[in-house]
Amino acid sequence: MNTKQITKIGLLVATALVLIGLGVLGWKISANFRHQAQVRAPAYWPTNGWQISTPEEQGIDSDKLAEGLLAIRDQKVQIHSLLVIRNDYVVVDATFYPYDGQTVHDVASVTKSMMTTLIGIAADQGKLDLDERMLSFFPERTISNIDERKKEITIRQLASMSSGLDCTAEADAKTLREMVASPDYVQFVLDRKTAWAPGEQFIYCSPAIHLLSPILQQATGMTALGFARQYLFEPLGIHDAMWESDPQGYYDGWGDLSLNPHDMAKVGFLFLHQGQWEGKQIVSPQWVKEATKAQIAISSDGSAYGYGWWMDPAVEGAYRADGRGGQYIFILPKWNMVIVTTGGGFEMDEIAEFILASFADFEKPLPANPEGVARLDAAVKAVFQPPAQTAVAPLPEVARQVSGKKFVFVPNPAQLRSFVVEFDGSTEATMFVEVGDLPLVSSLVGLDGVFRFSKGSDGRPTAHRGTWIDAQTFFLEYDGITNNDHAMFQFRFEGDQVEVKVQETAHVVGAQFVGWQQTP
Repeated sequence: MNTKQITKIGLLVATALVLIGLGVLGWKISANFRHQAQVRAPAYWPTNGWQISTPEEQGIDSDKLAEGLLAIRDQKVQIHSLLVIRNDYVVVDATFYPYDGQTVHDVASVTKSMMTTLIGIAADQGKLDLDERMLSFFPERTISNIDERKKEITIRQLASMSSGLDCTAEADAKTLREMVASPDYVQFVLDRKTAWAPGEQFIYCSPAIHLLSPILQQATGMTALGFARQYLFEPLGIHDAMWESDPQGYYDGWGDLSLNPHDMAKVGFLFLHQGQWEGKQIVSPQWVKEATKAQIAISSDGSAYGYGWWMDPAVEGAYRADGRGGQYIFILPKWNMVIVTTGGGFEMDEIAEFILASFADFEKPLPANPEGVARLDAAVKAVFQPPAQTAVAPLPEVARQVSGKKFVFVPNPAQLRSFVVEFDGSTEATMFVEVGDLPLVSSLVGLDGVFRFSKGSDGRPTAHRGTWIDAQTFFLEYDGITNNDHAMFQFRFEGDQVEVKVQETAHVVGAQFVGWQQTP
């Protein structure tokens, strides 16, 4: 049930919870470690892969990390991966079921941090200037609602979320839905009214930052992905990336880039080392400094936004890229650390305490703990494994009645057009669905508590499992895994009608709608 549109119209992760999670982490680290390590030249460059270290060698407790991983799994946190790098070395690299850790993962709004980095590289090359006017890149277009304020909008203001285009904090998701429903995303954004003077205030606006993609293409003659591959990804040894594009072929400047977690960490490592990689300056130190310092205040507590990067005063010098559903790159220069996560719908405060508990002594290595390292290795293997199979209860009578019957639906936010499920009394069901404009697809559904996997429309894995929660209601869990889609469906059958409730965890979207059994 995965479509590009469902991915794109999700609501934003609640920034306040991210700040709480990182703030708690940072405050306690500051309290526990008065003398923090400073970033030094790396022992190696991870172009061809990361090297590992025992946690104890980096002042981190293996046993606490092992306990934390198992607790995260047992609390059913919707995390897909956790990667902690300190002093250049990986101290934990955990992949949580059902993610395989190898397939590139949608990083959601982390894309904004990548997009602004590409803008920074182009600026370093002299191919554009941050103070160039937005409208100057679209001379061939007829644009609505032009006024003096719109004429003044610059690349700098697009990158710092201060363009003034009409996209309020409460309505960003609404504006985003309207944009992806339009035939021309760029025209949609350019036609927006200007609600505030450019540079006046921070307003999170995904559509506005999308304009950086066509601007980059106009300035460099290369698509955003082509430019990224040549000037960012290839130098860092990043070879696998997927990036969705708009109807005119411009890569989405605001989201939908997919990377491997290890490659996300390389970008964090690049910024940790002031834009340098293997003796070359990939992005200038000046850009790193400007992109990761306050360009515009978010609130009175000192929270701020740079160019695609977030800052929080609770953690001195720390900054992050973040995306809905649990996609994060945290850079903590004071502790020479990069933390990367991917997920299907979780907040940082759900795991921050488990990570924090393992931080023991950042000034010197801990005593060797081979037993603890073995327990950590076992925990990493355990969280990667599927849960134990459960017994399948006898099917209720309604299951036999609806098995193989086609149900069609009224228009709905999930874009579910039709649904057929076949039950044969085994540990699996077979489901046939039509979603959006996609053709009919079939998928197996595990009825024993274990996902069954199939290929999504983009070739990446999706997973389904389900169970009858009462005599009339079938519960279905759909996990798009790397597409950052994770939804819980309840189908309640009454005669020839079915009532559907759906809750999308990665995007915090819920809906309720009905369907009817199609008569022959």
